Amino acid sequence: MIQRFGGMNLSSKNPEAMVRFYHDLLGIPILGDISSGFDGTELGFNSNEPRIWIWDANKWGESNTGTVTLVYHCDDLDKTYEELKAKGIHLEPPFRAVWGGKELNLKDPEGNLLLLLEQ
Repeated sequence: MIQRFGGMNLSSKNPEAMVRFYHDLLGIPILGDISSGFDGTELGFNSNEPRIWIWDANKWGESNTGTVTLVYHCDDLDKTYEELKAKGIHLEPPFRAVWGGKELNLKDPEGNLLLLLEQ
């Protein structure tokens, strides 16, 4: 049966902008390019954790339907907020959620929500 979650596919009509957003702005490492030209780029912190694959929707079609929410963990959301704001990303400051944790929300170029949680 199912043994673990491997990651998720994200389609984009501008995959280079998506890769640059996740890698250049958020600092998520590129683990590999499945094919050249940003039409199959694998990002993640290591191959043992869930990864994101960004696909060129112009070449491969849509691999996902609708937007998704990606959840990441940070050690200091106030610092992360300032770093992202300095890189030109428009976002609201972190806040204390009703469940008690601290959250920061932003969207990628395709409109997918990124939920950053403070550990």
